[in-house]
Amino acid sequence: MSAVISEIIKNSIAEELEFEKGDKILSVNNTKMQDMIDYRFLINAEEIEIEVEKKNGEVEIYEIEKDFDEDLGIVFESAVFDRIKPCTNHCIFCFVDQQPKGLRETLYIKDDDYRLSFLQGTYVTLTNLSEKDKERIEKLHLGPLYISVHTTNPELRVKMLNNPKAKNILNDLNWLKKADIPVHLQIVLCPGYNDGDELEKTFQDFEKFKSIIQSIAVVPVGITKFHKNSLSLVTKEIAIQTIQTIENFNKKMKKHLAQASDEFFLKANMEIPPRKYYGQFAQIEDGVGAIRLLLDDFEKRKKNLPLELKEKREFCFATSKCAAKAIEKIISELNRIDNLSCHVEILENKFFGQNVTVAGLITGEDFISQLEGKNYKNIIIPSVMLRPYTNDFLDNVTIEEAENKLKAKIYPIKDFYSTEEILDITCG
Repeated sequence: MSAVISEIIKNSIAEELEFEKGDKILSVNNTKMQDMIDYRFLINAEEIEIEVEKKNGEVEIYEIEKDFDEDLGIVFESAVFDRIKPCTNHCIFCFVDQQPKGLRETLYIKDDDYRLSFLQGTYVTLTNLSEKDKERIEKLHLGPLYISVHTTNPELRVKMLNNPKAKNILNDLNWLKKADIPVHLQIVLCPGYNDGDELEKTFQDFEKFKSIIQSIAVVPVGITKFHKNSLSLVTKEIAIQTIQTIENFNKKMKKHLAQASDEFFLKANMEIPPRKYYGQFAQIEDGVGAIRLLLDDFEKRKKNLPLELKEKREFCFATSKCAAKAIEKIISELNRIDNLSCHVEILENKFFGQNVTVAGLITGEDFISQLEGKNYKNIIIPSVMLRPYTNDFLDNVTIEEAENKLKAKIYPIKDFYSTEEILDITCG
């Protein structure tokens, strides 16, 4: 893997130098880079020399004068320029292992790379760290890191991750504490394994690391119809118990350090907590607080809604079961506007199975088959249904193909946490 350019920012130094998509950065100041961490460090200078391999194969040297902290305006294909550190675990709940054959190759990639954790907030287990990795983390003080803990019980963690190195989690957390590296922790709750008393014991162990823990997210295990392990879904009773365990821990810590994901409150049939519960929304990408942000944003904006539209407009909101309640609250307000009619369609995940309730795993075929024949002309979807930076669903069905089959206009909403786009589309 190389430092391949995927995009050039407009009006940047890179654009002025006529760097192009597909060019490769071979070195900065005669130093080869292994990742974006090296790149960011090396370009923080007033004078730099960059070696570039152009798309035609020619190699050119550029001498650049700039402000010390001025960015070059380059976006790379990957944050890692050498080989991504692969996952060496075989977790009982691994979603990648619960997929059928025949999907895109990228869907089967399992990384466990501390660099992606630092740069992009992906979760790592710390089971594949070398001493050299640890030295670099300490030297550069790479934090916060996002760590999948699941349990602090050594034997249970070995069982859940199917890796003997998983038993070292308390030692790893002690090392990070001594190095003063901040962390965000994650627990995938698997009933019968790490819930109940085991969860309480894990939180007791977390008390020792309060100085470096910035947040703790607890999410329910996701189970597809292809799974082969004897896993159970989180029930309403387990959801309520887990929420209470988290609340007890937070009271002891005297701050909202740990949070349950939105799914727990939906399963428990409880109201989504107020904003203060989520602190800085540090694990929003893990589904912790997304619904609260969406509802709060709409609450601020709804006072500016028009009383009526000049002409009749109709929209369908196609979403997953997980987000449906929030969307239903929003469209109940939109339907108060004269000449505006909004409906919600809750899509079932037939490809992965009905237990999978998040929008990001809805396939194009499921989307089309469940809306076909309903004659919606305007359909709003969350952009998480699409691959990042593309118009492709999970199964490579494109927006254009879906529009042609449904004879409708499809509007992907880029920012799920904001209702600005929704209101612009429906009322604008």
